[in-house]
Amino acid sequence: MRAICLGGGPAGLYFAISLKLRQPDAEVTVLERNRADDTFGWGVVLSDETLDNLEANDPVSAREIRSHFAYWDDIALHHKGHTILSTGHGFCGIGRKKLLLILQERARELGVYLQFETEVKAASDYMGDYDLVVAADGLNSKTRLEFEDSFKPDIDVRRCPFVWLGTHQKFDDAFTFIFEKTDKGWVWAHAYQFDKDTATFIVECSQDTFDAYGFGEMSQQESIAICEEIFRDHLDGHALMSNASHIRGSAWIKFPRVLCEKWSHENVVLLGDASATAHFSIGSGTKLALESAISLARHVSEDRDLASAFEKYEDARRLEVLRLQSAARNSVEWFEDVERYLDLDPVQLNYSMLTRSQRISHENLRERDATWLEGAEKWFMEQAGAGSNGPVRAPMFAPFRLREMDLINRIVVSPMAQYKAVDGCPTDWHFVHYAERAKGGAGLVYTEMTCVSPEGRITPGCPGLYAPEHLAAWTRLTDFVHAETQAKICCQIGHSGRKGSTQVGWEEMDAPLNSGNWPTISASAIPWSAQNAVPREMDRADMDAVRDQFVAAAEMAEAAHFDMIELHAAHGYLISSFISPLSNIRRDEYGGSLENRMRYPLEVFAAMRAVWPAHKPMSVRISASDWVEEDGVTPEEAVEIARMFSAAGADIIDVSAGQTSTEAKPVYGRMFQTPFSDRIRNDGGIKTMAVGNIYEADHVNSILMAGRADLVCLARPHLADPYWTLHQGAAIGDRHANWPLPYQAGRDQAWRLADRAAEVEKV
Repeated sequence: MRAICLGGGPAGLYFAISLKLRQPDAEVTVLERNRADDTFGWGVVLSDETLDNLEANDPVSAREIRSHFAYWDDIALHHKGHTILSTGHGFCGIGRKKLLLILQERARELGVYLQFETEVKAASDYMGDYDLVVAADGLNSKTRLEFEDSFKPDIDVRRCPFVWLGTHQKFDDAFTFIFEKTDKGWVWAHAYQFDKDTATFIVECSQDTFDAYGFGEMSQQESIAICEEIFRDHLDGHALMSNASHIRGSAWIKFPRVLCEKWSHENVVLLGDASATAHFSIGSGTKLALESAISLARHVSEDRDLASAFEKYEDARRLEVLRLQSAARNSVEWFEDVERYLDLDPVQLNYSMLTRSQRISHENLRERDATWLEGAEKWFMEQAGAGSNGPVRAPMFAPFRLREMDLINRIVVSPMAQYKAVDGCPTDWHFVHYAERAKGGAGLVYTEMTCVSPEGRITPGCPGLYAPEHLAAWTRLTDFVHAETQAKICCQIGHSGRKGSTQVGWEEMDAPLNSGNWPTISASAIPWSAQNAVPREMDRADMDAVRDQFVAAAEMAEAAHFDMIELHAAHGYLISSFISPLSNIRRDEYGGSLENRMRYPLEVFAAMRAVWPAHKPMSVRISASDWVEEDGVTPEEAVEIARMFSAAGADIIDVSAGQTSTEAKPVYGRMFQTPFSDRIRNDGGIKTMAVGNIYEADHVNSILMAGRADLVCLARPHLADPYWTLHQGAAIGDRHANWPLPYQAGRDQAWRLADRAAEVEKV
């Protein structure tokens, strides 16, 4: 095989090595436009896992690389005069120049032809002369551009400018993050040692801060001098250095996230940053390059049909690339919005930073540094009002107070439609369903959306609060919950609007009834879908009547002894239809601007709040995004919506998203709606509840400890396990939950089994 690598960075060199190890008779050439000892960038970070992969692939170069590594376990956060240190993270770094020299020498030993100071031509110029053309030509790949129609690249340029510098100041104790507040905004640094004399020092800031300083108009030395002044307390008199003297003007750049739909074209294949990038804040770009190089070399050696080999290479690497890019996206978004978090307590800020990528979870932090995490948990419990003398428990078990309602923990049983009501009346099904979940240990249990009128129901199976028999049934339930459990219970009150008169959930969701449909109303005469009836646009008389129905339902909820009520203003139901511009195209004072679209929802809320007892809390559920590309509610606008409800007296915002339009394109994943809660809580200064694909104690504890929400709602996990809270507590070693007295023998067995499982896992 005749192969040529376009680019002599880690990706191209390591592929050449890996191919020669598998095919010693292959003719492999590496072209690099720079000199052999040129490098742009300072140090690179690898994990123990990557080192093990290198060892298995080529022990010779792996041993040489290991011998030049700087190792550290700690991460240090410097913020407002505080230094927070946690350990057990297991990093290792090496100078990029040293890594390249090691790989160059190993490639020569194996017979790879290295050609430096050679301007690489278009990939098409090599395709006829070589069996395989490997385009390892970096972020700004000419090959990717030449065959753009085949590769279909998706390039997302991120928001924060940064500059990659070095220093002789020592950071050999920890991977260090430094946040400095200046008169022009926050500036932060990512610093780590990569040899005994030198450290990488990446300076980053927001675009607003960058513009305020005028970094874009400065020479490199001018901007470096300002950075030295900003971080003078951390540099101990050492200078900051650039190795980008070849760049005229500013060396500041923005990171491009690259992902290609396809990685090959005929006999050309992309490798390393040419095919996919991962942001430097998770330090995995070189890891991706080296491990992809191994995979590509293996597949083109095992399968001489290149098309088949390329397909297998993509299949083998794409999932790992997507996982790393997902983690990198989470990490870079945290830094892009870091000013949102810089007023958090240093303990909570550090936790938020450590868990930003979602690759490190709460219990994983315990494995890394149990002492630090226990201190953080203790801080969280004290902040929650649990006192300093009580047991240290995970954040999910911290108490929480809203007005005069005290919750024993932060777990909420989310509203889940049961479709088992008869003429709006809850049945024994509802009694058993909610009673079991109240016994299961959650601090707060929600009813499903409880409707204010027969016409306000979603389906014929939905419950209501508009008839005397409804009051009696709900009172029976709330009295049981209060007498037999420590849970509080909240009634979610809503009106279906244009999504009403539909089939129950296990039939055809959101589809009209086969018979017996009732007329629907909405903010505008826009049907939910083509198969749903056109609703009547509400006039002022309709608004008055429906507002009064909400008020009557709130009064009935108080008579039924509910501890809390929630106005359902999400998911495309009636109140939501006023808020979203996708469903509200009115031309009067209730349509158009956000202020106008919020006029009626706030009127309904204020009327309910006026009759709801002052000592009892009230929440609002909102859809923080319509998940549409244009014209819908955005996360930024959701902060304003939350602020309006909060100013009207809402004690907490239940932050959901979507279900407002059939055109929605949600992006699913673990905790996928939590960022909306995070934004509202930390940008708006408002208490929030997080919802959406949260199903493990680790998720809950990470959300709470990082300050992304105050309460956490779980739906499907509680359908599968009414005792989710008690079972998760047992699994993570919590022994302080109050189980119902008749169930304590089961509790003891659950604890023993959990302890036994933990011992087996340690072994």
